[in-house]
Amino acid sequence: MAAIDREYTAHPFYGIRKLTAAMNERTFRVNHKRIARLMQLMGIQAVYPGPKTSKPAQNHKIYPYLLRGVRINEPNHVWSTDLTYIPMASGFMYLVAVID
Repeated sequence: MAAIDREYTAHPFYGIRKLTAAMNERTFRVNHKRIARLMQLMGIQAVYPGPKTSKPAQNHKIYPYLLRGVRINEPNHVWSTDLTYIPMASGFMYLVAVID
């Protein structure tokens, strides 16, 4: 399960077939049924876009881009943030970046 977790963390878009092939390349002799069972037990699945992800909902409000035409030429004028998490040996930690 630790090897599956490492491979999944490196390649979250791998499904059962790709993970099975990756595990077999690493000298783990497993079949797809075992990988599927362990992935379900671990609560992981391949990350991929679902159907019609680029179509907005019918009544969804479209927000305007508020920085269009704004000249940014001084500090503290416009800020941006990003949030992600980094997997670690005993869980994960959050990383927050503030861009000025």
